[in-house]
Amino acid sequence: MAAQDHYKVLGVERKASQDEIKKAYRKLARKYHPDKNPGDAKAEERFKQISQAHDVLGDADKRKEYDRQLSNPFSGAGRGGSGQPGFDTGGFGDILSDLFGQARGRPPGGAGSRPRAERGRDLEAEVTIAFDQAIAGAQVPISVATFERCPTCSGTGAKPGTAPIVCPRCNGRGVESEGQGLFSISQPCSRCGGAGTIIESPCATCRGEGRQRTVKRYRVNVPAGVREGSRIRLAGKGEPGRNGGPSGDLFVVTHVQDSPIFERKGDNVEVEVPLTLPEALRGAQIEVPTLDGRKTLRVAAGTRHGAVQRLRGEGPKRLGKPGRGDIRYRFVLDMPDTLTVEQQAAVDDLAKVFNGNPREKLFVR
Repeated sequence: MAAQDHYKVLGVERKASQDEIKKAYRKLARKYHPDKNPGDAKAEERFKQISQAHDVLGDADKRKEYDRQLSNPFSGAGRGGSGQPGFDTGGFGDILSDLFGQARGRPPGGAGSRPRAERGRDLEAEVTIAFDQAIAGAQVPISVATFERCPTCSGTGAKPGTAPIVCPRCNGRGVESEGQGLFSISQPCSRCGGAGTIIESPCATCRGEGRQRTVKRYRVNVPAGVREGSRIRLAGKGEPGRNGGPSGDLFVVTHVQDSPIFERKGDNVEVEVPLTLPEALRGAQIEVPTLDGRKTLRVAAGTRHGAVQRLRGEGPKRLGKPGRGDIRYRFVLDMPDTLTVEQQAAVDDLAKVFNGNPREKLFVR
């Protein structure tokens, strides 16, 4: 079975930059996301393929190893020992982990050793919410492309009734050494790819991988006060661990839509409030919007353009801190584009009263 070409799946060239890969992934993921294509099995399968391709090409180290295998597809047998070209998104990390584990003094595996339990990968998903939902909190649905343990082989990768066997080439160590004069160079076993075991009869369901791509759906409780880029951690909802290891975590990144009235400023929100010239000159009682409704605000006489007044403790809830932020009202003078005859006459009368040149002081040396 030929492995899918991850570059073709994302529609990018092999020389594409990491930015181009990320943009291609996001564009395709939005198009084929299960939430936008409910009940469409083909779109869901395409979404799985896109996510798997990004898992590999979006990581510089995995991409480098994948490119090496594309150039020389028969350089190793992989986890199943079948000699088929392909790329295991977790295998390369397993190899490095084994090598560095031995460098730190971990005893090498042997014929009777069991594969080490490994924690599953953390996952990241994005969700877009309305401004009001970010302020009040909400429960939102998300769909995440991930792996699940193969139900047919229970995650072993081997055909039911069989089991992985110790690699005869490295005797389960996962590495083989080659003498170079006074030194010995260790490298991942060319037969088992560093796993220490091989699968002679792969599971027909997962093709020896021990896991399958799937799309899982959750309802996420978004706490009140989240902002653009906030990360919500769902413990244990990431990829399942290998060899009985614990699952990773799922991190949900929030994107908050803009409000037509409020602008987020850290723990606070800001509102631009227009004032007429008479209101600014003599003061006024005006109604202003709040996050929960409206309130009456006293504008002091002689309020200048750009002046700010606060309602303390009535802004968004502070994440990880007690209390709430503030609402800041920034006053701006509302000037008409044209004047009626009556308004022009009133301005002329006003100019006679407010005589003098306020720019005189600019020319005093």
